[in-house]
Amino acid sequence: MFKPNFQISPFLLERIKQIAILVHELNKRAVSDVVLAQLQAEARAVSTFASTSIEGNPLPLTEVKRLLKQQPKQLRQTEREVVNYNRVLSDLNARSDLTLTKTLLLQIHGGVTEGLLPEHQSGRLRQGPVVVHEPRTREVAYLPPDHGDVEPLADALLAYVQANQGVMDPLLLAGIFHKQLVVIHPFVDGNGRTTRLATKILLSGLGLNLFNLFSFENQYNQNVSRYFQQVGVSGNYYDLVESLDFTPWLEYFAESILDELLRVQKEIEKNRATPATTLKPHHQQILAYLDAHGFITDREYAQLTDRAKATRTKDFNELIGLGLIERQGKGRGVFYQRV
Repeated sequence: MFKPNFQISPFLLERIKQIAILVHELNKRAVSDVVLAQLQAEARAVSTFASTSIEGNPLPLTEVKRLLKQQPKQLRQTEREVVNYNRVLSDLNARSDLTLTKTLLLQIHGGVTEGLLPEHQSGRLRQGPVVVHEPRTREVAYLPPDHGDVEPLADALLAYVQANQGVMDPLLLAGIFHKQLVVIHPFVDGNGRTTRLATKILLSGLGLNLFNLFSFENQYNQNVSRYFQQVGVSGNYYDLVESLDFTPWLEYFAESILDELLRVQKEIEKNRATPATTLKPHHQQILAYLDAHGFITDREYAQLTDRAKATRTKDFNELIGLGLIERQGKGRGVFYQRV
């Protein structure tokens, strides 16, 4: 049975209160469809960049955005890491009322490591030992539990999560899950990326209506050394497990969530809803098609609507003007895609 050791310190309690108040305030904010689409796309790109960057991926944010827009068929390893993470994140964002189970956790890992690990390791708990090295010196920093203990430890953690959902503050539950999964280190590779994606599922319990604008991974990427220092542990798992105190991590975790919510608040305030930034049904139809297919031509749009050609051109130009799509190609080869 998993029983984490932690205290609700005054600092932690104050952050929990501030987060609850801020979520309530944010849920009263009106955001136009156009602004929402723009901010969601930006948040996905930033989350993808930050979470892969934390693990050493060298691609800058500008390259990540370009990659996610163009989706080339042939991918280098660094590019596949980005594309995989974004695909899983987008899938999770599109699903509501998710319950974090072992099956879902393994699916997340499988999506993150697709094409990066052998099939017998992707989406599966590790069946051998792993060693965590200090990023800079490459010296051994942590010896995770033996592979024979991984499944019972993971099962105990997930049982704790399921028993406490709706009972414990979602911030605490998400934070405890995040650190303990890192401690268990249940996979050969992809532990950090999988942990952050699974943690986001639990953070949806905060009840933030604009949750898809939330990119807590970005906060950790601002100071990766501090993140690793807080979430990680040093030494041998069996020597430290009895004395492990989650309180310092939970304080840091809560502070990071609060900072990210404040960032979201600033973005919303800068992009108040106006009539000029409200999507019409035909605009939404174009964007939905783009989300499903990646690009759209005038001919394809004509099959979706009975609007005249001149009007269809006007629809495309309006979305271009709003910064949501861009025109590619020339003459009969013109097509449109997301920015």
